[in-house]
Amino acid sequence: MDHRPQAWGRPRDDVYGAYDHSYLQNSGPRQATQAPIVTGTSVIAIKYKDGVVMAADNLASYGSLARFPDVKRLRVFLDSSVIGFSGDVSDMQFLDRHLTELSIDEAYEDPSSDSKAGQLNAANLHKYLQKLLYKRRNDFDPLWNQLLIAGFDGDSKPYLASVDLRGTSFTSPSLATGFGSALAQPIMRRYAATEEDAAKLSREEAVEVIKECMKVLYYRDARSLDRYSIAVVTKEGVELKEDEQLEKQSWAFAERIKGYGTQTV
Repeated sequence: MDHRPQAWGRPRDDVYGAYDHSYLQNSGPRQATQAPIVTGTSVIAIKYKDGVVMAADNLASYGSLARFPDVKRLRVFLDSSVIGFSGDVSDMQFLDRHLTELSIDEAYEDPSSDSKAGQLNAANLHKYLQKLLYKRRNDFDPLWNQLLIAGFDGDSKPYLASVDLRGTSFTSPSLATGFGSALAQPIMRRYAATEEDAAKLSREEAVEVIKECMKVLYYRDARSLDRYSIAVVTKEGVELKEDEQLEKQSWAFAERIKGYGTQTV
């Protein structure tokens, strides 16, 4: 028997024939990701009168397995904007490295000028990411993510926008990705259906709405977690908390759902 380490786990050549290495050849067509493997679920965000609140849980799922419970999916850019990632985690890591390099480039400034002059705001960053994802889509090598970008535009007004793997982009007073678009968005629209409604919300009210949405997502989305990150974007900067715990959970509603637990006729 061949006990060499390089032969461990391989069928015996004298019984099954020599190992076929042809699949390792590099002369074939270039391949791209066909489907995401390790993924993050919903990201939700809502505007209020002085900024934007965004949240995402800390779970990365390997298929249906809750494999990585400490993956942070909110990223701060230049202490003025926040990007929330849902979808493929490896593509998220690629974008995170790319944005880190971009932020370093943006950090170089003329000492005689205002420190914020010429830096990318949230509206600029959204346009940049939209072009990047659209270009990758046209290369037939998309980044399998949907992103939310929160911050301020050139007029210092709260800004919230979305872009997906096809480069489709839009703005709204409240946004959600994944299951959140079905479960959390109706809740947020009760409070911020229009820009005028969002301008009436206080910071405390916006944070409470986001926390309530995170609780609903934990109840109803099997790929979610009860630990989450939450970011509040203001003109002074970004306040990011990455290890928050859902509070005041109650599963009493489950007794009223048909098909849950023991049924009585």
